[in-house]
Amino acid sequence: MKGSVTVHMAASPEAVWALVSDVTRIGEFSPETFEAEWLDGATGPAVGVRFRGHVKRNGKGPIYWTTCTVTACEPGRTFAFAVGPGDTAVNTWRYDLVPADDGTDVTESFALAKTPLLRLYWFLLGWTRSRTNQKGMQTTLERIKAFLE
Repeated sequence: MKGSVTVHMAASPEAVWALVSDVTRIGEFSPETFEAEWLDGATGPAVGVRFRGHVKRNGKGPIYWTTCTVTACEPGRTFAFAVGPGDTAVNTWRYDLVPADDGTDVTESFALAKTPLLRLYWFLLGWTRSRTNQKGMQTTLERIKAFLE
């Protein structure tokens, strides 16, 4: 009920972090989330800050808004957020940045909550959603890489 993709980028961890933590730019990179906005007067990332993303599931639909809460926010190292209302996270997305050679190894990952309903979903449809998530993370990271390099 989780997965990850790592891409090396010839850019500093700070430059990468500035992009992945600015949710208002997600539409430039993600194949599913085409826009996002900070909520509750927030103007940038911090642990506990909320934002909402406008998602076009599988790049086709349905289209919906989802509320997210920043769960990790360490400039140049980590940015993560939980998807779901209040304390009910359905999924957690994470970016981990590690300095390497001439740039940064960037890992994007997801982990579904371990609830009975999500376990059933993953058992029945996980193989297709996992493939979609892997492809989407690869696309997102490659687009960020192209932008930065």
